[in-house]
Amino acid sequence: MKYYPINLDINGHTCLVVGGGSVGLRKVTTLLECGARVTVVSPEVESRIEQLAEEGRIRLERRAYTTSDLDGKFLVIGATDDNTLNRKISWDAGRQKMLCNIADVPDACNFILPSIVHRGDLIIAISTSGSSPAMAKKLRRELEVQYGEEYGDLLSFMQAVRQRLLSQAHAPEAHKPLFEKLLDGDLVAMIRKEDVSSINTLLADVLGEGFDFDDLMRVGKPAHSVIS
Repeated sequence: MKYYPINLDINGHTCLVVGGGSVGLRKVTTLLECGARVTVVSPEVESRIEQLAEEGRIRLERRAYTTSDLDGKFLVIGATDDNTLNRKISWDAGRQKMLCNIADVPDACNFILPSIVHRGDLIIAISTSGSSPAMAKKLRRELEVQYGEEYGDLLSFMQAVRQRLLSQAHAPEAHKPLFEKLLDGDLVAMIRKEDVSSINTLLADVLGEGFDFDDLMRVGKPAHSVIS
């Protein structure tokens, strides 16, 4: 099977998770992080799912799944330990031409979820096309070491630089060589070391005067920045 890789915008869309165990909780967490409006249907749920419902962050239906649960939903994720139920969810979703993922059952899905390394706006997705989730997990752990939180800061910083250049009427096509020079100057290593002085020297060399790292980071600093 060859899958078509995409990044899907689910912000504001209503998504259904059937199953309230640990797998369901992981799916719910990721959906919420991407701005989805989440409904969970399951007779039994993890305490964290119940807490999310009490906080008003998700809608919780503590009962068995029915086909009508799919009505008005953008996508559905089946995360139960009942294979017959999971297959029914897949069948129902197929009839409604919905996006459907059944955890750990690739042949019952019309999309699969990759293993993800998330660093701010940087998303590295690893997929083995369902052949070996263990291999995808191993690669994710290796990439988590290689690409630390500084990459989130780097992207936030580059976005702030881009916005500043656009405000100065720079033509967008002129940005590419400037960004390449910044990256070739080992900017990410400087951010990792919190070497603000060297970063500002590089900025002056590449962009000229008027670009200060601390000022730029205040424009778009990510929530989990490693630069204090």
